[in-house]
Amino acid sequence: MDSLITAAARALAAGDPLGALKRVALRDDPPALALRGIAMAQLGDLVRARTLVRRAARAFGAKEAVARARCIVAEAEIALVSRDLRWPAHGLETARATLEAHGDAVNAAHAEYLQVRRLLLIGRLDEAERLLATLDARPLPPTLKAAHELVVAGIAMRRVRTTAARAALERALHAARQARIPALTAEVSGAFAVLAAPVARLVAKGDEKLVQLADVEALLASKALVIDEARRVIRTQRTIVSLTRRPVLFAIARALAAAWPGDVSRDAIVAEAFGATRADESHRARLRVEIARLRRALRPLADISATTRGFTIRARGGREIVVLARPIDAEHPGVLALLADGESWSSSALALALGSSQRSVQRALESLAAAGTVQALGRGRSRRWMTPLIPGFATTLLLPAPLPID
Repeated sequence: MDSLITAAARALAAGDPLGALKRVALRDDPPALALRGIAMAQLGDLVRARTLVRRAARAFGAKEAVARARCIVAEAEIALVSRDLRWPAHGLETARATLEAHGDAVNAAHAEYLQVRRLLLIGRLDEAERLLATLDARPLPPTLKAAHELVVAGIAMRRVRTTAARAALERALHAARQARIPALTAEVSGAFAVLAAPVARLVAKGDEKLVQLADVEALLASKALVIDEARRVIRTQRTIVSLTRRPVLFAIARALAAAWPGDVSRDAIVAEAFGATRADESHRARLRVEIARLRRALRPLADISATTRGFTIRARGGREIVVLARPIDAEHPGVLALLADGESWSSSALALALGSSQRSVQRALESLAAAGTVQALGRGRSRRWMTPLIPGFATTLLLPAPLPID
């Protein structure tokens, strides 16, 4: 490796992409192409970066397996940042094995962290935790130690474990400062801001307030009966009743809980659950059927009683009843939660992350675009979707991951 390549690599490791480009911008040999690609990725030109890294991978000969594997890892990271979640994970695993076999432990670990980050992004938390548990960050350089702790914090936030998340972010900040890379320090600071931002609205006894993730954790550990709007579950400390596939029942339960300890009129429940502006006899008959179904579903947790004008709910054991509502009222909150990271997403990547069909996601995007909430970039298969960040709110509770029982 010549001196210019060495200097460019050191500049990239220090977070100085312009310094790297000054040394290799006019060169087309494979190492220079790879370094140019990484530099362009750091500068935000992901399309150009991916092209350069692919050219470098093809240009390296068959005897340069380690260099080719490093290019595959770099391309996988670019794909992850650009939210192309359908890149072949088996190719990254093959590259990781090659790097490990040739003694490149740092880049092999980097490949594994990319796998964990992808699993976290698409909501497969159990798999992400299992893979992360196999990794030992202690012998790694500060940049990868920071990456490790950011993943630990991300999983903890999705699991609503604020103490563990804060401790991981403190370790990540220490590692980022050791690495002396401003972009990495800024990423950790952004994660701290998410931890401190409101994540939900708490509705109880007619009052409403914004709450942080720590408040949600305390609520889930309390004796209260919680109606969780983000996941459409009704839960106590030990029991969860999922109404994810029964939106009408959940809408009725939410209306009853929001009015607790008072009652809700039949007309108001019909409007909330069925979308009818005026209740007729057919709506009232359907309401009686749905109330009976809801009673059966909530039998372990609560009783529903008829009143003169409607219905009321009462939790077993005299528990308080609260609604954990989304921080903002909007259609298709899961799509908005993923787009709120400020990155451009394809509809296929959104479908993969949400566990939904691509056509359903496309309909949601078209509806949000018509309302001016999101915007499309590009055409055809290259089309990407973006939305501005939701100011002042974290989207932890909008993302598709189940809440733990314990």
